[in-house]
Amino acid sequence: MIDVLVIGGGNAALCAALMAREAGASVLLLEASPREWRGGNSQHTRNLRCMHDAPQDVLVDAYPEEEFWQDLLKVTDGKTNEELARLVIRESSTCRDWMRQHGVHFQPPLSGALHVARTNAFFMGGGKALVNAYYRSAERLGVQIRYETPVEDLEIKDGRFVAALIPERQVNGVHLAAERIEAKSCVLAAGGFESNRDWLREAWGQNERGEYPSDNFLIRGTRFNTGTLLKRMLSLGADRIGDPTQAHMVAIDARAPLYDGGICTRIDCVSLGVVVNKEGERFYDEGEDFWPKRYAIWGRLVAQQPEQIGFSIIDSKAVGHFMPPVFPGSKADSLEQLADQLELPRETFLRTLQRYNKACRSGSFDHTKLDDCATEGITPAKTHWARPIDTPPFYGYALRPGVTFTYLGLKTDATAAVHFANQPSKNLFVAGEMMAGNVLGKGYTAGVGMSIGTAFGRIAGHNAALSCLDRQPV
Repeated sequence: MIDVLVIGGGNAALCAALMAREAGASVLLLEASPREWRGGNSQHTRNLRCMHDAPQDVLVDAYPEEEFWQDLLKVTDGKTNEELARLVIRESSTCRDWMRQHGVHFQPPLSGALHVARTNAFFMGGGKALVNAYYRSAERLGVQIRYETPVEDLEIKDGRFVAALIPERQVNGVHLAAERIEAKSCVLAAGGFESNRDWLREAWGQNERGEYPSDNFLIRGTRFNTGTLLKRMLSLGADRIGDPTQAHMVAIDARAPLYDGGICTRIDCVSLGVVVNKEGERFYDEGEDFWPKRYAIWGRLVAQQPEQIGFSIIDSKAVGHFMPPVFPGSKADSLEQLADQLELPRETFLRTLQRYNKACRSGSFDHTKLDDCATEGITPAKTHWARPIDTPPFYGYALRPGVTFTYLGLKTDATAAVHFANQPSKNLFVAGEMMAGNVLGKGYTAGVGMSIGTAFGRIAGHNAALSCLDRQPV
């Protein structure tokens, strides 16, 4: 019998597998996807948010625990478990050396439009390189890895893991029989349910306009996160955490693919212009805070608009101050022409822009700080980086809600144990998106998902190995 079974194939699962193997346990990792799509949402990531009290290798200045905590507190509106959040924050300060031991490389500090050279460590080669490095290290250490092996059910007895059930399936034209895999302990790291269209529809329901908002959602992440295991765990009585409608949801290019669009589908000029809905009206403060701290609220904001679509509008003054999108937007020499290209009601759109332009108060524009360029006398206000949109050419980008991962998950504690009736399991642990709702009740800040996955993946893997030796989790 295997010691530790890890279900999932992304960052959290890999961290768990590596830690369990380092602790001396035999490890089997089951990844639902084919090898070429391995890595879950982690393959689409770029960075890790890290606490540090002084400059450290690829991180400039300092980003102390309290500032990290306040950033998280702000984006979640207090919907977070402080004990677990601070655990993630502290773990983020010490994980990079361990990551390097497993082949992960970090690139020199970034500067300019991303504003995160101080807070986030970027992976050389992005998330795909990180995932590949972890898989190479796992194979070298003797972790058994099986692809195209989805788990459809678990056997749980009195809160203890007994076995995982694999359905019969076709792989490369070969019929594989159903399997039952026993293990002394198990780590669940199989992601959320963002790619389950039926579950999204059930969670979001209909709005007052009779629409099913989720029908217009795009999925930034992996198509393999269907939530099968999460739903089964909840039906087996595992304690739940989080709101099923809350998610890391970004406003992305409306032309993005249905699945796996990744980071390159993001539109990063929102804070430098205005955003209108299909009726040509603004609906939120575009300059509320730095983009890396607020970009993840915009998917939900767009989801609340008619037909779940918005339009980011800038003029030529904004060009060069943000990461350019992969595909060019609509371009016009006048706002009238831009309205027509975007199929927006011209009269309302022009009135919205005229009111906004008139409300802008002159200041010292600086996109690298919370400047004093703001509006007066309009609702919603724009509190920073407010400049008239008056210099052609003008640009417009259609936006759709892009779901990265969902926050409904399994309740846990500092040992990463799954809870049943408020009691921690002795041999079943959880990491990554399946428990991120303990830290992220709502909102997001750049790189914190990887911080959560890395911290709890390492904790879960270590404690799963200890449970095989009948030692208490730490």
